[in-house]
Amino acid sequence: MGFNHAYTSEKSASSILDTNKVLRNTYMLLGMTLAFSAVTAGVSMALNLPYFMGIVFSLISFGLLFVVNKKADSASGIFWIFAFTGLMGASLGPLLNHYAAMPSGPMLIMQALGSTALVFFGLSAYAMTTKKDFSYLGGFLMIGLLVVIVASLVNIFIGSSIAFLAINAAVVFIMSGLILFDTSRIINGGETNYIRATVSLYLNIYNLFTSMLHLLGAFGGDD
Repeated sequence: MGFNHAYTSEKSASSILDTNKVLRNTYMLLGMTLAFSAVTAGVSMALNLPYFMGIVFSLISFGLLFVVNKKADSASGIFWIFAFTGLMGASLGPLLNHYAAMPSGPMLIMQALGSTALVFFGLSAYAMTTKKDFSYLGGFLMIGLLVVIVASLVNIFIGSSIAFLAINAAVVFIMSGLILFDTSRIINGGETNYIRATVSLYLNIYNLFTSMLHLLGAFGGDD
């Protein structure tokens, strides 16, 4: 019985060490990919790329997402995640130039960045401190995400500014929930691959930032 207890304790300690390693590697890679995205976004802005190029980069990134997930267990996974996040950053260039051209544009972009950082670090700290299992949110968040995608597609044809604001507000809430969900999965051993974990958190931050920017632009762009 003592042997079993010792074995269980050793197994538990090993599990905690593995989880901490995944968490550490995830946040290190996340920081590097976000910095790389900022560089490619800056290059994209400097080149003043047209809006359609942002769409092209987004579509290529979407294709690369499948490659990253497939290669996440191999050494080349690192290369593919930087290719993916680099293109995602470049796709932001035209959008950032659009908002930067507004009277209070640079301030709006900084506010969106600050708000995104605040939400991400706040929710991550909460998930890590409480160690609660937020896996029960998964179903609700996926349904919410599907509703938002369908509403966004419909609004392309309708062009309603009220619907646009409602969609972006919904995205902020959904991405906030996904930050809790994905961080909880890493902490509780549900996600053991730091490349896949990084991609999930990166997409949460990316979508949170763009939606924050749209909302702030709508309410503060005319100042």
